[in-house]
Order: sequence, then C-alpha cells, then structure tokens
Amino acid sequence: MIPQAASRSSLPESVGGMLEDFRSGFGLEIRAWHVVGGDLVPVFPPGASGPPAPNGQRFRVSPATGPPLEVQVEAREPVAAASEVLRAALERTCDLAGGIAAREAQLSERRDEIGLLFSISETLASVLDLQEAAQRILEEGVRVLGAEKGSLWVYSADDDLLRLAASVGGDDTRAWIPAGDDASVTARTFRSARPVTAGVRPRPGGQGDGGRTRTRETRVSVPIRYAPASGPARTIGVLNLIGNRNHSRSAPGDRRVVVAVANQIGAALEMHRLLHENMARERVAREMELAHDLQMKLLPSVPSLPGIEAAARVFPTESVAGDFYQIVPLSEGRIGVMIGDVSGHGFPAALIMALVMSAAAIYAEQGAAPAKMLEYVDRAIGHELESTEMYLSLCYCVLSPREATITYSNAGHPHAFVVSPGGRNQRLFATDPPMGTGSPPYGEATVNWSRGEDLLLLFTDGLSDTLARLRRQSGEDLVLATVAKHAARPAADILRHLFEMSAQAIPSMPADDRTAVILRTV
Repeated sequence: MIPQAASRSSLPESVGGMLEDFRSGFGLEIRAWHVVGGDLVPVFPPGASGPPAPNGQRFRVSPATGPPLEVQVEAREPVAAASEVLRAALERTCDLAGGIAAREAQLSERRDEIGLLFSISETLASVLDLQEAAQRILEEGVRVLGAEKGSLWVYSADDDLLRLAASVGGDDTRAWIPAGDDASVTARTFRSARPVTAGVRPRPGGQGDGGRTRTRETRVSVPIRYAPASGPARTIGVLNLIGNRNHSRSAPGDRRVVVAVANQIGAALEMHRLLHENMARERVAREMELAHDLQMKLLPSVPSLPGIEAAARVFPTESVAGDFYQIVPLSEGRIGVMIGDVSGHGFPAALIMALVMSAAAIYAEQGAAPAKMLEYVDRAIGHELESTEMYLSLCYCVLSPREATITYSNAGHPHAFVVSPGGRNQRLFATDPPMGTGSPPYGEATVNWSRGEDLLLLFTDGLSDTLARLRRQSGEDLVLATVAKHAARPAADILRHLFEMSAQAIPSMPADDRTAVILRTV
C-alpha cells in the first residue's frame, strides 16, 4: 500500500549513491521504498511515487538500524545477476550506513592518508619526470588506501585519449583508452566527472572445490579534477583503485578520502605540467609564479548560503603565501569559519598551508567541535611543523545562529574580533599557543552573537601592519575603526574598502600576506 500523504523518508547517502551507481553503471531501472508500518514510502529515485510495477525483480533488505528497504530492479535484458549483486551490495551498504558515525570518528587516526596529501606535493616538487612522479604517487596511494591494484590515467586533449601514466599490480596493460569508449569504466568516469564504484570480473579465490571458488573485486574509479583560477573545473584524468588488501575498512579505502586524494593529484599534476612547459623559458622566475597560481586555486570561493553574508580575500605579497581561510556550511544551520597564518614565506609555508586546508576540509565536514578540529589538524601537520621549525596561528569559529553564540578555538591568532554596533568590539582571545609551539588538548570558548548586527572579523597581521604605515598609528585599531564606521554596509563592500586602503599604503619590508574574513548572519 502506498500512503497518500506519507512523510518522505530519506536514504543514507551511501545507500542512495550505491543505487545511483548501479542505475547508471548497468542501465537498470531501480526503484526503492522504505517499509514503514506496512506502507511503502518511495525513497529512490528522488521524487518517485507510486507502487511497484507488476513486472521486475523485487527483494527486501533489512538493515541493522532503520526501516527495511524494498527494491525493484527492471531492465530490457535479464537482470538476475545484476540484481543479486545489488542485493548483496545494498545489504552491506545498509549495515555500514548505521556505523558511518563511528567510522568517520576514526578519520582522525588516518594520519597516513592525510600524510599522503602532503606527499603528493613533495613528490611533484622533487621529481621532474612526469612518468616517474605519477608512478611514485600511485604506489604510495595504493599502499595507504589499502588497494591491491591501481592505475592513473591522464587525458590528452590533442588526440582525445586517456593515456596510462602509472600502473600498480597489473591493473591495466593498455597504453591508452579513447575518452568516448562506452565499454570502459575509466572513460565513463572521465566523461561523467563522478566517482564510480562497481564490481569487476570474478577472480579465483578460496580453497574449496579445487580452488574454483570465485570472489568479486571492488573497483573505485575517481575523476582527477583541476580548478583553474577562472572558469569551471575540468577533469584531467582518472584514478582507479581495485581490490581490498586488508579487509579492515570499505574497499578500497574511504571513497571521500579517495576523492580528496584525486583532487590533490589533479592540482599536483597540473602544477607539474605547467612547470615543465615553462621551465625552458623562465626556469627560476616562472616557478614562483606558477606556484602562486596553483595556491590561489586551492583557496575555496566564499559559499553562497541562506542567512549568511560573507566576504573573504587573500592577497599574497610574494608568489606563494602562508595565509588561508575556510568557510564551511555545517549541520543545523551552523557555519564554520577558519583563518590561519603559517610563519615564514616561500614553498615551505605554502606546502604547510595546502596540507592544513586539505586536512581541515575533511574534518570540518564531519562537524568536529573547534577544539577537536585544532587537535586533528595538529596531528596531521605537527611533524611537518617540527621538521621545518615553523609554526601556525589558527582560529576556528563555529557560529550557531539559533543559539546566538560563537564557539571558537584560537591557537595564537591575534586578530579575531566580534564587532558590534556603535564601534564596540570583543576580541576572541587565544585559547592556546600557536601550533608548532604547544601541544593538544586545545581549549574552547563561547561568546554571544547578535544576529543581523554583529560582524565576525578575522584578519592576519599583514593587513594591519600595512595599514599602520598609512596613518602612522596602530594598524589593528585602524582596521577596527574602519569596519565599525562601515558596519552597516555589505560585507563585500567593507572588505573591498580595507584592501583599497592597504593598496595605498607603503608595504612593510619584507611585505607580509594580507588576508581578511568578514561575516554576518541576517
């Protein structure tokens, strides 16, 4: 029975993703319902309604938590094999969905995976041959992510081919694949720009029946993406991982981490390609300029969120900067805002900055509290800070508009304020010393927040130091006075005014990067 006004249920993301992968990968018509009190409530595809069709293959999956899932599979060809694979996959996925929170909590322990992101940049900076660099990256990725085999393909626009850049474990013996090949999962992943998880052909396994028992390998194909400074992101290759070496986690590795690794590979490979093309003409001078371009592309754009007005900017005074920011939408209408300043200049600071941003993006999506966020980031970069004798000031704030509060942790960042009407301001004092000079656990504090009135103002000392030379007064006081004077204006206007003022000033010698974030809830 399909209730006329039943409230819509929702599928766990992993279950919905599995159904969508099978629908697109096998060309199946798949519909699903939650069984709620004897009623069938449509849950897949989104917007579907109505009862099951009289034909088609149906089965039911009963997860450990949540309502049973009724699934119907239809296709023009017999679908018994695909349906059985889908049933088995859904049973595993539904069970795993109930333990997602526990698995994601273990993400903080995956230091090898976070270290892999840093290793990619190091490899590309030290190895000039693209083939050798790709092979090293893939071997490390297969090892860390627990796969048995893997391949890395790079797109060649000149002949519209995906060319094999590296292979581990004999994943593929072909040298190239046409980008339009419908029979190739690699080519389909490249064209769709979406990760694909699927089973591949059976392989020998087990000891029973004369060794003829066969198991299926799991394949994860992830597009390697690159986001230029202007224009849309593009797919420049594909990363394939096959099999599960240790069976201790979802094979092969957590797909979210695999996507993060693929994106880091994309940025690194593109930097390597650009470096190669220009090295002959501008060997030293162009290296720094290319690094600047790449770093600016790693900085996220300010998201457009309902009820949030925000503006942010990084202005590097050299080719590469150690400043960065993050604005991350969280659950229940909350918003996470981060600013950081790595000591020093040049490639070491830029690499630390890239590592912090990669780690922070992963942990922020899990909704980690500010103190926990700083602890996770410290675990990810502590060794690099120690080995390079650098330190990092980092402030992470979580705004909760419903509770009218800001909860924050501040590892030695001096310029963090709540600016209120009438020019009143409240400093978000440091709860801990900068990273690289102290150690966890990190502290946390909470301050009040007036929706529609208060401004969250975060900036680095490069901005205040530059403005100090404009009026021969405290640069911090000048920033606060300017923001208070224009507090009624949009955040983007206030930010633009600050940077226009700094452009008129005589920069310090040596100049420092200028970064600011301004945010209000409306």
